[in-house]
Amino acid sequence: MISFAPSDEQKLMIDAGQKLAKSLAAAIRQTEASGLSAELRSAAEEMGLGAAHLPESVGGAGLGLVTGVLLEEEIASGDPAAAFALGGTASFALAMAEFAPERGADALAKPAAVAFGEPRPHKERAGLSTVFSNGALSGEKSYVLGADRAERFVVFAQVDERAGYEGIGAFLVEKGNGVKATPRARTLGLDAGSFGGIVLENAKATRLDGKDFKRATLRFFAKHALLVAARCVGLSRAACEVTRAYVAERRAFGKPVAHFQAVAFTVADRAMDVDASRTLLHRAAWLWDGVDGSAAGGTSQAPEADENAALLATARAVAYAHQTAMRCGDDGVQLHGGAGFMRDYPVEKYMRDAKQLALCGLPTSCAEQLAAAIELGREPDLGLVLPWPDSQGAFL
Repeated sequence: MISFAPSDEQKLMIDAGQKLAKSLAAAIRQTEASGLSAELRSAAEEMGLGAAHLPESVGGAGLGLVTGVLLEEEIASGDPAAAFALGGTASFALAMAEFAPERGADALAKPAAVAFGEPRPHKERAGLSTVFSNGALSGEKSYVLGADRAERFVVFAQVDERAGYEGIGAFLVEKGNGVKATPRARTLGLDAGSFGGIVLENAKATRLDGKDFKRATLRFFAKHALLVAARCVGLSRAACEVTRAYVAERRAFGKPVAHFQAVAFTVADRAMDVDASRTLLHRAAWLWDGVDGSAAGGTSQAPEADENAALLATARAVAYAHQTAMRCGDDGVQLHGGAGFMRDYPVEKYMRDAKQLALCGLPTSCAEQLAAAIELGREPDLGLVLPWPDSQGAFL
C-alpha cells in the first residue's frame, strides 16, 4: 500500500518549513515591494530546506523529491514568491545533477541560475536564438530566476541549427565572462522571485554532455516542474484558508455568507482540488524517488524504476496543480467580493501569483502534450513538450 505519511525526519523539516512560512506570511507585502530580506534568506539557507531534495553529488541532502515537494508546499503557503526567491540556486544544482553530476560538487556554493527562456523566437528556423559556436555563446535569455544575483548559469543554446528543437545543448558559464545581467523585470506576480535576463556576447562556455541529453532535459524539466507544482499547491492551500476564514466571518442577510449554498459549494470544491493536487504531486515525486533510488523512494516500498511512468505522473500532477492554483486564486477573489481586489487582503496577490505560476516550469499545455505522448506510446517531442519561445516563455 502506498502511504505518503511523512517520516519523523520529514516531520521535523515540515515543522521548520511551517515556522519559516509564518515569517514569510507576516512580511508578504514588504517582500513584494522590496524583495526577500537578508534575514529571511539567511534563515532559509541555514535550515537547508531548498537543498533537501537534491542528490548528494551536488551538495544536497539526498532526501528525494517527496521531501522536496513537502517543503516547497509549506514555504509557498507562506508566500509563493518567496519560494521562488529561494529556489534559483537549487534549480541550477538540479540541472547540474541531471546534465553533469561530476561537475556539480560546488553547485550550491554561490548564487546561480538556469537560463532557458528567450524574449522572441528565431525569425527563420525552429529552436533557440542563442547559439553556441567556436566555444562561445551569443544571444539573449529572458525570464531567468535570480539573474541579478547569479554568478554562474546553466544556459540552453542551439548547437546544430539544422536540427531545430533536437539540436540544443546545455552550457556552464560564469558571470562577467561575456555575460551581463539585464535589469530586473517588473512582473504581474511573484515579484520577490526577481526575474530578469542575461545577454551573452561571445561568452566562453563549457558544454554539459550527458549520456542522453534529450532524456536528461526531460528529467530536469519534470523534476523542476514538480517543485513548481508544489508551490502551486501551497498557494492554493493558502488561498483556500484565507477565503474560508473570510466567508465564515463576512455576514449578509443576517448570517455568514458561508451559509449560502453557492459559496459553501465553491469552498468545498476548491478544498477537494487542493487535496487531489497534493495526492497527484506526491505520487509523481514518489515515482521519481523510485527511479533515482533516493532516500525517500529507495525503500522497500519504492515503486519499480519506470522513468516513463514518472514522466506521465508528473505531467498529470503539474497540469492539475496549475489549474487548481488558478481556480483557488480566482474564486478566492470572487468570494471576497469588493474586498478581493483590495491590497488589504492577501487573496489578490494569490490570484496574481497563480496567473504567473501558470507560465513557470512546464505550463499546463506542455504538461498535457507530455502526458498525451506517453499515453499514446510515443517518444516525447521536445518541440511540443518544452516551453519554447515560439509557443510560450517559461519562468525558471
